[in-house]
Amino acid sequence: MAQTKLGEQPANTNGNLPAINSAAPDFTLTGTDMKEIRLRDYAGKNVVLNIFPSVDTSTCASSVREFNKRAASLPDTVVLNIAKDLPFAMKRFCATEGIKHVYLASDFRNLGLAKNYGVELVDTAFAGLFARAIVVIDKGGKVVHTQLVPQIGDEPDYDSAIKALK
Repeated sequence: MAQTKLGEQPANTNGNLPAINSAAPDFTLTGTDMKEIRLRDYAGKNVVLNIFPSVDTSTCASSVREFNKRAASLPDTVVLNIAKDLPFAMKRFCATEGIKHVYLASDFRNLGLAKNYGVELVDTAFAGLFARAIVVIDKGGKVVHTQLVPQIGDEPDYDSAIKALK
């Protein structure tokens, strides 16, 4: 179990992020087109997992926008923005915001990311949603960077995530 904060209140997760240099656990998510997305679909690419509570919050939306800007210049890299939002809401957000360089995916159906990545909040008003976290996976499928953001309302460290890809 790991801990972050929601406001001033400690918020516990259902586990820990995968260890650095470990094989990234596979998962099945649902894309905005309702099709399944698996980590193995991106074999041979760098993968950035931008995990957050909901695209309908300002910080979460900002992180999607920021990774969308940065992803355009990252060769052989895929950015998956992941929450438990319904795919319909994620699709609406992408259309409204002009999101074209990253993908949004939901763990509402399979819950594999929640289990395998230890990011589901188990208490506070956000129980059942994800904590804010970043996981960077290299082309070989190894975890090379993780961050559980200390305060859910804060943005992740984009620079460290991008630096881990080099």
